[in-house]
Amino acid sequence: QVQLVESGGGLVQAGGSLRLSCAASRRTFSSYTMGWFRQAPGKEREFVAAVSWTGRSTYYADSVKGRFTISRDNAKITVYLQMNSLKPEDTAVYYCAASQSPPRMISEYNYWGQGTQVTVSS
Repeated sequence: QVQLVESGGGLVQAGGSLRLSCAASRRTFSSYTMGWFRQAPGKEREFVAAVSWTGRSTYYADSVKGRFTISRDNAKITVYLQMNSLKPEDTAVYYCAASQSPPRMISEYNYWGQGTQVTVSS
């Protein structure tokens, strides 16, 4: 059974916006650190953003600071990624991930969704 499901990806023009959602299947995810990662063709998966289980702490990759916003709604067991001012360089498959303890490395995220494609045209 899939435990994390991403949605909201699509094709947008540069400068546009998208809002990604990640729905979790288990209530226990409300106490997990949640993160967003992305992977472009021929490149390694990279960190995008993360939010603590309380929602009070957020973290962003330098490449998306000021443009992307991560948030969560624990009542809905859902995490969001609001992406504004999108650039062609943002084109990638975006993955939602969860970690039971505050992660320091990508390997510490032990639950992953299947990904949703985001394509930004020039």
